[in-house]
Amino acid sequence: MYSIYLIPLLIGMFLAINMGGSGTAPSFSAAFGSNLIRKNLIPGLFGLFVFGGALIAGKKVVATIGKGIIPPENINLILTSIILASVALSLFFANILKVPQSTSQATISALVGPAIYFNILKTDKLFFEILPTWFITPILAFLITYLIARFIYRPLKKISSISFENLANYKVFKFIVIIAACYVAFAIGSNNVANASGPLVAMAQNVLNVGDGTTEFMLVMIILTLVIAPCFGIGSSLLGDRVLSTTGKEIISFGPLGATLISIVTASLLLIASLTRGIPTSLVQMNTGAIIGLGISKVGVSEILKETPLKKILTIWIVAPIISLILSFGLTFIADNLGWLT
Repeated sequence: MYSIYLIPLLIGMFLAINMGGSGTAPSFSAAFGSNLIRKNLIPGLFGLFVFGGALIAGKKVVATIGKGIIPPENINLILTSIILASVALSLFFANILKVPQSTSQATISALVGPAIYFNILKTDKLFFEILPTWFITPILAFLITYLIARFIYRPLKKISSISFENLANYKVFKFIVIIAACYVAFAIGSNNVANASGPLVAMAQNVLNVGDGTTEFMLVMIILTLVIAPCFGIGSSLLGDRVLSTTGKEIISFGPLGATLISIVTASLLLIASLTRGIPTSLVQMNTGAIIGLGISKVGVSEILKETPLKKILTIWIVAPIISLILSFGLTFIADNLGWLT
């Protein structure tokens, strides 16, 4: 009887693999772009720290995904499968194009589709917390990184006694940059694992009749995290190389100090969003905002616009969530008319 619930679980695992491919870039593109870490070491480190972040700091985001957009009692087997499949397909499309995509935006869009169809959309969390955060955090990442780079990073580079070009040769500094990349992976775990596990947790609550905050609920959440989080490492191994090349090498040539700056700024903003209000937030967009801020401080606006694939990235940021919403709405319409949701 319960074997049918393997369908949304497998879809969730497929989604996590795609999220691992997309999430590798914002965590390790800075270190990879600085030539501080071998590519074959990235998937293992990424998967390990994503897993830790999900277990330690991911509970509030799971709650937002599971019941903040759609009333949890409406999330059944079919609807869970539709939501997860819509997100997975939109992210797979972005990964094929070698563009890092926001899993959080794709997930929220996939939730909004059936919510609109059934007129059950919970607007308070969406309009007053999630959407403002999406607009504010990339701007904050850009401004913080630009200001630090302009008034601290660049002046330090002019000090003749400090050779930033050779810092990568110092083991201690190399270790600090890699730890910063792992910190980003931990932040991803605190936020993005919920994009796959949140709908599954809500579905499991309905199936097992488990209440919030109970021991049974915590057990369900932990078990699903144990299944979903390791798939991020698999996705990093299978798909991460393509996105790493775009973000790490094509956008800007990082120095080790810049790599650390980008990692710390973006991960800190994501952790704040996860731990305070449980907001599913786009680390990819914050990371790119920070990269642009650093790049502008180094080479100027015109050079960044001319030499980088920013137009392609911005286009996919807009298109992929729309694809996710249309897919989830369309599949919900089909499933409802076939009588699968009754």
